[in-house]
Amino acid sequence: MDEPQPAPAFDAPGLGKHLLRTIRSGALATIGPDGVPFATLVTVATDPDGSPLLLTSRLSGHTANMEREPRVSILLAQTGKGDPLAHPRLTVIGRAERTGEERIRARFLARHPKAELYADFADFSFWRVSIAGGHLNGGFARAAGLSAADLRTDLGGAEALVEAEPGALAHLNEDHREALELYATGLAGASPGAWRASGLDPEGLDLMLGDQTARVVFPQRVNHPKELRQVLRNLADQVRRDLAS
Repeated sequence: MDEPQPAPAFDAPGLGKHLLRTIRSGALATIGPDGVPFATLVTVATDPDGSPLLLTSRLSGHTANMEREPRVSILLAQTGKGDPLAHPRLTVIGRAERTGEERIRARFLARHPKAELYADFADFSFWRVSIAGGHLNGGFARAAGLSAADLRTDLGGAEALVEAEPGALAHLNEDHREALELYATGLAGASPGAWRASGLDPEGLDLMLGDQTARVVFPQRVNHPKELRQVLRNLADQVRRDLAS
């Protein structure tokens, strides 16, 4: 009789990063002027290092709260059928800071294109949440505290890749749509469609199809655009070989 196989190891940092990169909205908790927690629904994107990015209106209560007290948390939850508590969720803890960096605007709008309609209104501003830590619940008996280092992506040595991101994304979306669909279906287990690249970083590629998201994790760290081209070519070839076998 075959011996029972042990369950796969629980990769808490890996699942935490996956939720951070794929969930597009979450519950933002700020601290009100009376010290009472105040939770609201917000749309979320990520900086190349994984820091959550927000776009908020000055008319919103959470904006006034962040201006006064920058400590926040964001709950990012995966949804699905059945018991909501059976699905993984991540709480990110950090400090929010308003920013006018063009990179952050571009990253957010790539993830939420419809926000371009109001992103430049005078009362709207972008915020970046510096991660201080987090807590992951991956389902029954799968909970773990996560440090900032567990969730952040180290950008050391990857400056050239970060700088090249806008051009690389435009090239992928204009000239390599077939490859993007291969990545989504063959590597991320997503459904077929006209997938687009919305972001990249040293650890992976973010994809979108309407409101759907997918994340392709690179087999090794990528620091330079030349390395990116080779890794993406190899991944596309891998999927094509798998389909042909």
